[in-house]
Amino acid sequence: MSKQLHISPSLMTMDLDQFKEQITFLDSNVGSFHIDIMDGHFVPNLSLSPWFIEQTRKLSNKEMSAHLMVTDPVFWVQQLIDIKCEVICMPAERINGVAFRLIDQIHDAGLKAGVVLNPETPVSEILPYIDIIDKVTVMTVDPGFAGQRFLKKMLHKITELRQLREDNGYQYLIEMDGSTNKEHWKMIHDVQPDIYVVGRSGLFNLTDDIESSWQQMISEFEEETGEKFIQVEAQEAA
Repeated sequence: MSKQLHISPSLMTMDLDQFKEQITFLDSNVGSFHIDIMDGHFVPNLSLSPWFIEQTRKLSNKEMSAHLMVTDPVFWVQQLIDIKCEVICMPAERINGVAFRLIDQIHDAGLKAGVVLNPETPVSEILPYIDIIDKVTVMTVDPGFAGQRFLKKMLHKITELRQLREDNGYQYLIEMDGSTNKEHWKMIHDVQPDIYVVGRSGLFNLTDDIESSWQQMISEFEEETGEKFIQVEAQEAA
């Protein structure tokens, strides 16, 4: 058996000493890039920024997906629109009252709008606007730090979202974010997300260089799932 996989590396976990080398290699292998943006308030950490996306764009024309972990999504959404970040994923917990306006604002700019469900947030939270979003990111770890404990019970949200999409003809993609690695490949793959975010434990820390780490990731996927790894055709920015 084989399965096309859309892999989206979490650039927060890459080795910045090898920034150019890693982006250049991944550019020809991944479906998109996942960029975590944290403000130190929504989660107790600071991470990447719109400026980082601009720097990455100098080396890659692949789709950039921003994962906002911020208390003021209105402020950050406009910055990401200004640099034409292709996908802007907002925290469901912080957009109540402005969700429709922000989604319309992103779509009016010709970009894609997504929402992120933290572990404690049920799928029902986004039902009022689920029909107009382009992506739902399901967190299977607590947000804000790499290496958090994998929360297996969150995988049921992916199954729920797939059923909702099938029953209603929705168009959103389902992304899984959190501890995608050898230990969890089988259970994650069983629920069939559309996009797999991989980070430190599943890619960047496997070996000393990105090419051999990529090959080890593929080997671990095939060993744990019994399926052949086939990379989905990479998304390029418009």
